[in-house]
Parts: sequence; structure tokens; C-alpha cells
Amino acid sequence: MPLIPRYFDLLVLLVERRHEAVHRRDIFDRVWTDVIVSDSALSQAVRTLRRTLGDDSREPRFIRTVARHGYRFVFADVIDEEDDGVWPVTVSQRQEAEEPPGDAYEPLLDRLTRAGATEDDRREAAELLHALGTSDALIRLGTRPGHASARALLRDARWDAPGAGEVPVLGAPAPLAVARELVRLRLRRAARIAARRWAGAAAGGGLAGVAAGAAGGLILAAAPGSAATVAIAPVLAVIGGACGALGGAGVGAGLSFAEASARSQRALALISAAALGGGVVGAAVQWLARWSLAALVGLDLDVGGGLEGVVIGGAAGAGYAIATRNADGEMAAPRGRRRVGAALVTALICGLAGLALALAGRPLVGGTIHAIAAAAAGSRATLAPLGRLIGEPDFGPVSRAILAFGEGALFGLGLAYGLMRRPPGAPFDSPRP
Repeated sequence: MPLIPRYFDLLVLLVERRHEAVHRRDIFDRVWTDVIVSDSALSQAVRTLRRTLGDDSREPRFIRTVARHGYRFVFADVIDEEDDGVWPVTVSQRQEAEEPPGDAYEPLLDRLTRAGATEDDRREAAELLHALGTSDALIRLGTRPGHASARALLRDARWDAPGAGEVPVLGAPAPLAVARELVRLRLRRAARIAARRWAGAAAGGGLAGVAAGAAGGLILAAAPGSAATVAIAPVLAVIGGACGALGGAGVGAGLSFAEASARSQRALALISAAALGGGVVGAAVQWLARWSLAALVGLDLDVGGGLEGVVIGGAAGAGYAIATRNADGEMAAPRGRRRVGAALVTALICGLAGLALALAGRPLVGGTIHAIAAAAAGSRATLAPLGRLIGEPDFGPVSRAILAFGEGALFGLGLAYGLMRRPPGAPFDSPRP
């Protein structure tokens, strides 16, 4: 009987701990250890197991629901045996698998397109249609009322249906309507968890900015020939924290949106959405900075922001996509060393993006502060002493490259580490008492 690996892992867990009711939290920690999913994903997994076992939720012989707690495997006569080979398939089973009855489609299609049906009932119908045959189900679905929402649900459910075929959007009837329903479906299911991840990304980016600003200020104050005092460290920490938090909010929002709504073409969606989020925030900060400098101190500087946000955001999306490529279409939440490793990969790619921007003459926060200080008479925030620390007569290309790489790397590290934070008390949408 076909089962996707996570559902089989769930069955094994319930059988192993059949003498107790297994809490939902324990199931998520064991079966979905490196990703975040909603409680409905667990309900869907249990429905699939019951259907595979021929079980009935009203009179369960195998899996019983324990209200407000979890599930328990209740079949008493469990026998442990060694697996000595491939299980035989009978002729009747093979014929049943190869030749599903044609009249089974219509009742399921009616459930899938019925206006008043619950999402759980429609999703179960979609999974059963995949089991009968995806291509035949799509042909029979046609353009009947509700077909756009039905196609979106069939496409989403194929990830959880073993042997499901492709459900294309392009080339299908009403592709824009199907795409809209698909995005709505996935965002509705993951809205709250995405919001938490966005906040975590903003906090991570802000903390990284604080650390970078404070460290840079202390090094600048200690550099030979510097006119800056230790008091510059908290000032640069506040500036760095604000820029990091705003950048983390923009890029994190893009990553959260893409991860919640895209299960196929995940890498492309992450890179595009993160670049868009970074670009929007960067352009807004660029406009605000130029307006503030002109209005307050009369400086007309070509302050960057929009392009830099696109590049750093795209790099963060690429690094995150590479580091979490095994997320199986869910929202990645690795733990321990794997979380640190994923954050380091993102940091490296963001650092390289910052280096590329510096080589192209496009400074990040530190370089922009130096440009403002150089244009403002009497400023103590010039970074020329940092250049002299590494042997340059001024804040030259090597200093700019090192600073930009460090800024990008720290931002990527904080962003990814905060984004992948696993919310306490998962699942996030458990039924309330």
C-alpha cells in the first residue's frame, strides 16, 4: 500500500507507542522535526492512514482520536516480525490498482466542487481522486462550476497523495483563477505561522544590525588617529539595528510569503519574493534618507537602497533555498547544528552579494555612513581610521570590500536564524478548548 514517508513514520510512531496516547506535540517533534506545518496536516495524515488501513474514525479498529490530546494505536494483536522480502501482491489487488471503477469519480468530483463542503472533506476527495487517477480526474472535472478551486486543491493535495500525477496551472482552463485560488488556499493555511516567521526574520536582522553597528563603533573608537569616541558605538548600533530590522522585515516578508504559497519552483519563488521585499524596503529607505539629509542638513547625496535591497534580498533567498532544499514543500525549521549550518550558508551568500555591491561602487550601511560623514564638515563618523588599520591611506576599496562582506554576512546570519525559529507549542492552529 503506497504511503508517503512522513505518513509511514507517523504509523510507525503510533505502533511503537501503542500503549499510550501520543500527544500532537510529540508527533510533530518526531515526524515533522525540521519543518513547520499546521495541525490540519496531521489530521490529513491520520485520514490517509485510516483509509489505507480500512479504518473508520467513528468505530476505530486501529487509530483512535484522543480529544484535545492526540492519537493512539488501539489494535491489540500487534505482532513484530522480521521483514524477509517483498510483500506479495494478489491478482485482485493488482487489478484493483490498475483498473479503478469509473463510477467512483463522479461522487468524489461532486464532493470536491460542492460549495458548502468543508475543506477537510474536499481535500479527502482530492486525495481519493489522485488515487483513482489524476489525469482522468482532471478530464472529468472539465469546466464545471467550482473547477478553479477544485484544480487548486488537487494541485495542493498531490504532494500528500502517493503516485499522484501532475496538475498543471498553465494550459488548464482559467489559469489565473486557478493560481489565485491556489495562493489563497496556501496563504490561508499558513498565514499565522508566516506572520511569526516574518517577525522572527525582522528581529534577527535587527539584532545582527545592532551587533555590527556596536562592533564597528568600538573598533572605530579604538583605531589610531580616530576622532570618534566610545559614544559612537551605541549611535551606530541604533542605526545598524534600524536598518537591519527594516531589511529583515522586507526580505523576511518575501520569504514567508513565498514559502507559504509555493511548493513547486520553491527556489525561484524564494529568490524572487525576497528580492522584491528587499527592493521595496530599500527603495523606501533610500527615499527617506535622501529627503531627510536634504531637509535637515542640506546634503544632496546619491544614497543607495533599492538596488542594494534587491541584490541582498535575492542573495538571502538563494542562500535560504539552498540551505533548506529538503523542506519537502513545507516551512523549514531545522534545529541545532542544522539550523546554524543553514544560517551560515545564507550568511556566506549574502556576504558575497555585499562584496559584489562594494566592488561595483554600491555601498551598504557602513559605506553610506562614511559618505555622509565625508560630506558633512566636522563629522567624527568617517571610517578612514578603519582603512588605516589594514594599511590603506583612507577608507579604500579593500576596507569597503571587507566591511560590505561583513555587513551582508551578519545580516544573512541574523535573518535566516530568526526566520527558522520554531514557534513554541507547535502545532500553531490546534483546536481550542
